[in-house]
Amino acid sequence: MERTRLAPTVGIAACLVLLVALVVPYVLIQTPGIASTYYAAGPINPLFAGLFAMVALLAFAAGRQDRTDPAVAAATALVFGLFGALFCLLWLAGDPGSVILNLDLSPGSQAGESAFVQNLQYHPYVVLVVSLVVPASAGWYAHELGFF
Repeated sequence: MERTRLAPTVGIAACLVLLVALVVPYVLIQTPGIASTYYAAGPINPLFAGLFAMVALLAFAAGRQDRTDPAVAAATALVFGLFGALFCLLWLAGDPGSVILNLDLSPGSQAGESAFVQNLQYHPYVVLVVSLVVPASAGWYAHELGFF
């Protein structure tokens, strides 16, 4: 029984980290509307991946606590995790980092942004990597249950 509890726990942690990673630009960027423009840069908004991460989180938690059939929980988390990762990949293909790189951070720009905002150019890659952990842990969970 303990072997089948680690995979959903990792999945829950990955979902939470993904949700936090998606909130970071709203916290760091002070110029109104830039975070929305940043997320709208690709063909699909990665905030949908956050929605799917919440559903996967609930599936992982329900399966881990035996509140639902673990097979159904693993399959649900796998499907929603795969679609969330696909959304993040499509968003990354739209080059959202160019929005951050085009911010005027000079002292006289009146933008009010700190130079730390430039570090957000790596944010899309972090979001993609974290989003890939969700279906990976769901696959691991299904493997531990004997489906793969």
